[in-house]
Amino acid sequence: MKTTIHPLSATLLLAALFGLAACGPKDGAPQASAAGAAPPPPEVDTVTIARGSLELTQDLPGRLSAYRSAQVRARVEGIIEKRQFVEGSDVKEGNTLFHIDDRNYQAAYAAASADTELARQTVERYTRLYDLKMVSQQDFDLARTKLKLAEAALSKAQLDLENTRVPAPISGRIGRAQVTEGALVGRGDATLLATIEQIDPVYADFTQSGADLLRLQQAFKSGKLKRSGSAQVQLVLEDESLYAHPGKLLFSDLAVDPGTGSVSLRAKFPNPEQELLPGMFVRIRFAEASADDSIRVPQRAVQMGTQGQFVMTVDQESKVAPRPVKTGGMAGGDFVISEGLKVGDVVIVNGLQKARPGSVVKAVPLVQPAAVPQNK
Repeated sequence: MKTTIHPLSATLLLAALFGLAACGPKDGAPQASAAGAAPPPPEVDTVTIARGSLELTQDLPGRLSAYRSAQVRARVEGIIEKRQFVEGSDVKEGNTLFHIDDRNYQAAYAAASADTELARQTVERYTRLYDLKMVSQQDFDLARTKLKLAEAALSKAQLDLENTRVPAPISGRIGRAQVTEGALVGRGDATLLATIEQIDPVYADFTQSGADLLRLQQAFKSGKLKRSGSAQVQLVLEDESLYAHPGKLLFSDLAVDPGTGSVSLRAKFPNPEQELLPGMFVRIRFAEASADDSIRVPQRAVQMGTQGQFVMTVDQESKVAPRPVKTGGMAGGDFVISEGLKVGDVVIVNGLQKARPGSVVKAVPLVQPAAVPQNK
């Protein structure tokens, strides 16, 4: 059967063919799209190794304690009538903290005053009679003795009356009250009423191994290390940050504790904001020696593998390569490298998760944070 093409359909078909031809590739145009461009190499923060002088430091665990601590105790027996402080507040030395019922002590003081006055009058009268030889020496001496006893009783009665107002022995922060109004205190012993602690400054008590001390002394004698002339110490908080105020090393024991094999040390830190509290566990960082011509790298640059410690380096072709190292102590937050690195080596500090051995990276010098000025 012969098919007849309508003239209008033929015209439309020819127009469609010409349109496809116009959309085809032009002369000189590429036949296929170019492959996607490779991503740029990842950036990593690096340090370039150099030698210099540094302070060898050691971090030791310690515990904070109050600079001064005083227990507030009842010195006389009686019933607590009133508590005159807010728990957890700051109190001044001499402030009245508790009031003990003083009625019995007022009566005792009045009686002692009367006895003293009577004894004084008796001595005055006996003095005139003694001059006239009208009383014996024994009677005169007895009268004077009674006066001294009366004066002593009066002094004690006055002190007992004063002790019914329990004062703060030192200035500081007072803790929880151990008794309430209506409690009987002072019977048989000096009842603990509260505790006051002075926490500006605070002490940091810590210990150092006797073996470490011996190692340092041998290094000093051999000339490998020099003694550090700094008594300044730093406090490392739980979040690994450094406490803003440096402290001062006060003393170290002259003997090693036979039970622990360590030496006790104490440092003092200012605490103006009172953010350090007694009983807190901290780390104390102190300089134990100084060394010349040494290499240091940030602590986070050193990794631990099955073969030991290593760092990731960047060579001249920007390729990553692992390098085994040995550390020989700490210098602040940095490791001191005793073996494995030389001057000019480029070590990766940040971006280690992007630095695989053999991969290409872009080394960017690490920007060190500006030092925070510290109070002396």
